[in-house]
Amino acid sequence: MANFTGVILVLLSVIVGTTLASQAGVNAQLRTGLSSPLQAAFISFVIGTVVLGTLVVLEGKPWFPSGSLTNLPWWAWLGGFLGAFNIAMSIYLAPKLGALALAISIVCGQVIASLFYDQYGLLGYPKIELSPHRIGGAILIVIGVILVANHPGKGS
Repeated sequence: MANFTGVILVLLSVIVGTTLASQAGVNAQLRTGLSSPLQAAFISFVIGTVVLGTLVVLEGKPWFPSGSLTNLPWWAWLGGFLGAFNIAMSIYLAPKLGALALAISIVCGQVIASLFYDQYGLLGYPKIELSPHRIGGAILIVIGVILVANHPGKGS
């Protein structure tokens, strides 16, 4: 059963990846219409905030349970800043790089940071030691970025 659960979780992660690639393209079109990557990111966040606010209300859980705010580490508040940076940069970069180069570059950055976070158990992730397989997988991603980035195509 645990293996089945793992497969489902990986498939859900792949779905998240497809939505991220779609989101960058959709938001890039919004940028074209508004002539501003920052305004496009703002609109994206407003819509996302309305959707999440609706889901939170429907969830019916109490807001800010006792002690919940004071028990958080200072860096836990950076998620919104990081999200805004990621969305704004994706909107800016999508029409310049294309979907594949943008996606694989983002994944490469995620993989490199993730190796570090896992190795030291940072940001609430479990501590998972480096292994030849993990390093090898990361190297393949870096090679993929090099191959995709050096593809003779748009902008070359």
